[in-house]
Amino acid sequence: PGTMTMNIGAITILLATMRVGYVRSFAPRVARPAIQLIPRATFSTTTTVLAAESKKDQSFQTWSFDGPCPTMAWTELVDAKLKMETSHEDADLVIVGVMAPPVEDEEDDDDDDTNKDMPLVTLTGTAKEIDESLDGALSNLIEENNKDFKNGSGAGSTTPTLRVMSGGKFKRYIVMGLGSIPKEDDEDDFKPDGFKIGAAIATKCNDEKKVATCAVTLPESFTSTASTLADVSSSLYSTLYADNRFRTGDKIKPAAPDLKRVGIVMESPPTEHAGQEALDKGKKLAKGIFMTKDIVNSPHNVLNSESLADTAQRIANESNGRLSCTILGKEECEARGMGGYLGVARGSETDPRFIHLVYTPPDSSDSVKKVGVIGKGLLFDTGGYNIKTQMMDLMKFDCGGAAAVFGAARATAELAPPGVEAHFIVAACENMISEKAMAPSDILTASNGKTIEVGNTDAEGRLTLADALVFADKELGCESIIELSTLTGACMVSLGKSIAGLWTSNDDLGDELLDASKVTGDKIWRMPLAAEYNEQLESKIADIKNIGGPYGGAITAALFLQHFVSKKKPFAHIDIAGPVWDDKIGATGFGAKLVTEWVRRQGESK
Repeated sequence: PGTMTMNIGAITILLATMRVGYVRSFAPRVARPAIQLIPRATFSTTTTVLAAESKKDQSFQTWSFDGPCPTMAWTELVDAKLKMETSHEDADLVIVGVMAPPVEDEEDDDDDDTNKDMPLVTLTGTAKEIDESLDGALSNLIEENNKDFKNGSGAGSTTPTLRVMSGGKFKRYIVMGLGSIPKEDDEDDFKPDGFKIGAAIATKCNDEKKVATCAVTLPESFTSTASTLADVSSSLYSTLYADNRFRTGDKIKPAAPDLKRVGIVMESPPTEHAGQEALDKGKKLAKGIFMTKDIVNSPHNVLNSESLADTAQRIANESNGRLSCTILGKEECEARGMGGYLGVARGSETDPRFIHLVYTPPDSSDSVKKVGVIGKGLLFDTGGYNIKTQMMDLMKFDCGGAAAVFGAARATAELAPPGVEAHFIVAACENMISEKAMAPSDILTASNGKTIEVGNTDAEGRLTLADALVFADKELGCESIIELSTLTGACMVSLGKSIAGLWTSNDDLGDELLDASKVTGDKIWRMPLAAEYNEQLESKIADIKNIGGPYGGAITAALFLQHFVSKKKPFAHIDIAGPVWDDKIGATGFGAKLVTEWVRRQGESK
């Protein structure tokens, strides 16, 4: 009833003030009925039915208006068994593995040989038997496509699909390259690329619709070790990762939904037990890779410090007692003087969660080696008051280090390596803007007593890592420490998006990580740690600045971290800003395999 004159700005202010319980009028003073404020509870009760109906359709819980999302959903591995088998007869899809002849030396070959006729691969063993049963159809398939297939010299290369009517249904055949047969001088060092082979198998099982069973035949010349079979397995499962947690209805796109079984049929297999054990090992590793991908893919309104802490606790709960989980809250972090971490966390919606997972080996004793693995856990990075001007939509991946660490923790618990006690540490928070957030020129005090001048709020990750490093070094007494973080764009400029940078002053630790990189396929490259660049970190009023000059930013970031670890302690920083994300597929799972392998080897070295 009645009329009321008021401009749009006044209405906006009026609505805002209703929330705090009073009304100020900015309209002309005319007689009008009083406005009755409706209590907040009344709004809730009048919309109960609509809210209930809406909630039914939600694919996942993000948040209530007043609270953050408490948990993160996990993606399960595809429900398909991977087994060592002796026959390919009953498979819907048969992938026939072949190896190309040894690569000839290219001496005196200055001609462009792309158009030269290439001698066809000679089919032997099981491949020959299948070819003969199909009246030479496989040989013909290879010949017609050999310009691209190149005899299978590229591991994971494939021919088009051959469909043959058999028993009233079509059976499908694909020829897959396994690489070239090694020359005699190279036989001892030869290792087939199991990662590419596993990825190719997974891709074909997904692309070929309604495949329930697949058999992969491997020739006698495929001199596979157990580690190669584990690589095939981990790659197969991780390639079939499909993140449908945030999809509904026909937007859900499961990978290989009909696949029930993949059989590996080898002409010269390891013992059946050893072969199956290797395949099972790869599957366990894939669980860790899935976890890493899930964390990186999760948006900020799902993944925050509290839901990441919940994820860590669930990983420990499902580890059969091999992992324990401790979460330090605000008070515990304050008691330890973690001013670097808490300075960043002040801007977050959720309270800080300092997460500590401990893997204890089955043979726990005084002789185990204690190692620390730290991951940067920025669940979203706006840059703070030095706000980002580009790539902010991708800043959910700034927790890539934490993701790799938690993925490795999960895989390590599954694999249960002996001789090593591993501490997985993440200081979780967001870098946001609020009335409490740190500002440029602030002075923070880290838990080792060093004072830090905040030269740039977008160099926040190293502030959280500083206190995590002190915790691993001083409080836990770890013998070796590695740290993974999406720390600098400068590293991406240097090494691109496929290779991570490695900084360490300890040659033995550097070699350990480089060897683990070669084995796992998580590529890293050792970078210079130029001590003279420390000059860029000097502050006029504090012990150190959190950022250097415009050049060599990846190096100065690594140098900054060294101020929070004892000088004689083996420590390595790995900047994974590039390879943690792929614009086509999203999260890559980078780092989980690398860390798991490094931890496993620490037990062996002890």
